[in-house]
Amino acid sequence: MNGLRVQLVPHRKEWAGMARHELGRLQRLLGEHALRAEHIGSTAIPGIHAKPIIDLLLEVDSLDELDQRSASLQALGYECMGEFGIPDRRYFRRNDGGRRSHQLHAFERGSAHILRHIAFRDYLIAHPRAAGAYDEIKRRLANLYPADIEAYMDGKDPFIKQVEAQALAWWSTGWKAGGHPSPGDESRA
Repeated sequence: MNGLRVQLVPHRKEWAGMARHELGRLQRLLGEHALRAEHIGSTAIPGIHAKPIIDLLLEVDSLDELDQRSASLQALGYECMGEFGIPDRRYFRRNDGGRRSHQLHAFERGSAHILRHIAFRDYLIAHPRAAGAYDEIKRRLANLYPADIEAYMDGKDPFIKQVEAQALAWWSTGWKAGGHPSPGDESRA
């Protein structure tokens, strides 16, 4: 066990506004280098439990340019963690009041990780049954491993990989959240 607690809370509507606020700060800081900024992760999926940490995705034109701006991100309260286990990513984390509040995942333009994150989020928004299954798995694992974040993450991995494959196939057909199929239409799952 690594000692980090797994604490899930019911979805909070204010998470969307918190993400928009933070994405705005990042876009103002990075200007034209921020090509895309998205709220991802469980806090972006209504109706499911999540760790109260806002996950953000940033698409940039150059990771080298982002690296040169890491001091500016530190001024916003972010700690630069480098790739942190995922090649070609820059991971930053921010704490507020001694607790993790935000995680920023930055990728260079064209990275497959960008689509993977966005398709997974949009698929779960558009497919409530899949989102419910994910919620159930997360809550079960949080109860089994309340003091071991690594075991919790490892336990979610098979479900995430399976749904990610479905989400990418779904996305490739042109179906995206906010379009068709409508939320609740499980026929394209």
